[in-house]
Amino acid sequence: MKSLYKITLLVGIAITAVSCHNKKKPNYQYMPNMYESVGYETYSESNAFANGKEGQLPAKGSIPRGFEPYEYENSTAGYELAKANLKSPLDSVAKSSDKGAQLFGIYCAICHGEKGDGKGNLVKREKFLGVPSYADRVITEGSVFHVETYGLNAMGSHANQLTQQERWMVAAYVMKLKSEL
Repeated sequence: MKSLYKITLLVGIAITAVSCHNKKKPNYQYMPNMYESVGYETYSESNAFANGKEGQLPAKGSIPRGFEPYEYENSTAGYELAKANLKSPLDSVAKSSDKGAQLFGIYCAICHGEKGDGKGNLVKREKFLGVPSYADRVITEGSVFHVETYGLNAMGSHANQLTQQERWMVAAYVMKLKSEL
């Protein structure tokens, strides 16, 4: 008798569950705010934060993902420190790759020339004057990286076009060109 009661109860629950299910209208959601978040208008007022603004500044000292801080300042003293102390983190395989030569050809050769002699197309056409030959300069990988990062004189920064690793590759290639001049 008990087993008949259990079977009847299970069949009744199954029929109720199947008959009440509506595919067009899903059942109750346990925690809807976990996957249906409240949308806020950018820069609108909000009670969620102490200052009442929706858009917040990044936390003090936070660093964007993938960014590596560069501790040398954009000054003559920073340049001299980078020249004396800054060393490339790349291994010999990365330094000798063709990527540095390709990047130099894209970003640098137009002014500095394919050989680093300061006779690029813009110099030949007299759009820029006074671009030095690497043979005439006392440079190190650190000083080249520093100039690529901040720029110097008429040359602007290339930090927004090249990642840190790419700038190190270009610096290694510049040192190779200097040794060949």
